[in-house]
Amino acid sequence: MSDGRSNGAVGKKFGMMSGVFIPTLLTILGVIMFLRLGWVVGSVGLVGSWAIIGLAFIITATTALSMSSIITNMKIGPGGVYSIISRSLGLEAGGSIGVPLYMSLALSMVMYIFGFREGIRLVFPQFSPLLIDLVIFGILFIIVLLSTNVAFKIQYVIFAVLVVSIISVLLGGRTQEVSYEFTTAGRNGSFWIVFAVFFPAATGIIAGANMSGELKEPKKAIPFGTLAAIGVSFVIYMVLAYWLARSASPDELVTNFMVMIERSYYGPFVLAGLLAATFSSALNSIVGASRILQAMGEHNILPKGNWFSKKAATGEPRNAILITGVDRSSRSIP
Repeated sequence: MSDGRSNGAVGKKFGMMSGVFIPTLLTILGVIMFLRLGWVVGSVGLVGSWAIIGLAFIITATTALSMSSIITNMKIGPGGVYSIISRSLGLEAGGSIGVPLYMSLALSMVMYIFGFREGIRLVFPQFSPLLIDLVIFGILFIIVLLSTNVAFKIQYVIFAVLVVSIISVLLGGRTQEVSYEFTTAGRNGSFWIVFAVFFPAATGIIAGANMSGELKEPKKAIPFGTLAAIGVSFVIYMVLAYWLARSASPDELVTNFMVMIERSYYGPFVLAGLLAATFSSALNSIVGASRILQAMGEHNILPKGNWFSKKAATGEPRNAILITGVDRSSRSIP
């Protein structure tokens, strides 16, 4: 293993589809879509849920447009959002944002693993939750440590599973009239509390940007790939909200988090989509977090920065991946 700055270690370069669009889309269409969107619709009604989805994606799209404007007017290095802030406002500002950004990305992996665990326990309730968490984390860690190229190839399979699961959802459900009360109020849940629960679903837009150092044309790939993923996912969320309102009562939507699986055309397909989406989101979290850590090490804003910035001959930031994996596993074990 050698220092990427001195030995010219260069890994595979990714295009817009594999490096930005699919990772971003799969991160947005995650555990909240499968397990909490029904609760959102049941709590605030169809119009309220559309308003929440619209507001969340307006914020996300505005952020993506700002990011795109900066990216197209400067040379962006490794580290995604951290690199953008560092080059725009200086290393001090970049470091103050980069450290909590790294921590939040790495910790979000735990949330996605927990979501994956819930899907597994639907089929195997006798399995130990801790054992499932550790096994899934081990698989994720090994995949990322071996090769990001392998991780991104797996995402094509995950993408196909997700498409099939959404089709299965749309083909299922029981058609019912949506009452005026349900449309406007649902079960009178607090709009802003429900918004706070839903909003993390729309924050996966940096999944592609974090790969900035490994993209063929980051100035083109990040803006177009990110905005395309936002647009597609927005349409999917709006359609699924309508489907949920037509498929179950407000009480059932609020109390039954598995309603999307139960009301679909073929439940196992949707369960597979839940597992695939959460697995992919966790995969993107550890990939993105390690790139930010490596970029901060390259800029010497961390102690032992040279060690964090080292890359393998394939261009993989192995040391940053190791630290990310070890740190998150230690925080995940009670």
